[in-house]
Amino acid sequence: MSSRLRQAAPNDLPQITTIYRDAVLNGTASYELVPPDEAEMASRFQAIRNKGYPYIVAEDKGGKVLGYAYASAFRTRPAYRWMVEDSIYLAPEARGRGLGKLLLAKLVEECEALGFRQMIAVIGGAAPASIALHRAAGFTETGLLKGTGYKHGRWLDTMLMQKTLGEGTETDPDPSTYPGTLFSE
Repeated sequence: MSSRLRQAAPNDLPQITTIYRDAVLNGTASYELVPPDEAEMASRFQAIRNKGYPYIVAEDKGGKVLGYAYASAFRTRPAYRWMVEDSIYLAPEARGRGLGKLLLAKLVEECEALGFRQMIAVIGGAAPASIALHRAAGFTETGLLKGTGYKHGRWLDTMLMQKTLGEGTETDPDPSTYPGTLFSE
């Protein structure tokens, strides 16, 4: 499957909403039970972009969005501003073809370039495919939270994985640069 990666745009929201709808209804990556509508997805998209976090899509030759990935705040307290959480969602027909690997690699690259020092994956349902994807990208398991959600008639665990970006904890960050300016103290 040939695809290209690019920055997400507002006109991608109908396709992003469709992909996320499938993930909510049929998967465990999201613990939402009712898929948000396009207006809600637009609000979420804008909130992420307003903070300057990366939001990318993968599209096929015809321009159909096959998947998307974005980074966002892991937590909103200022001391966490050097860490981002990744999110990756793929259309059903795009799964298992290496697209998640491409999206995650690009997301890591963009977050490192912005100056983030850590990336965390919060893997709903402790999904084996997502764990394998993150492990292949250099993430390490940092914890398993048991019984964190109840969906599809069963209890779900959540796997936490982490990857050091750039200089990690080897040097102090510069608070006058992005992401140092994300939150005021």
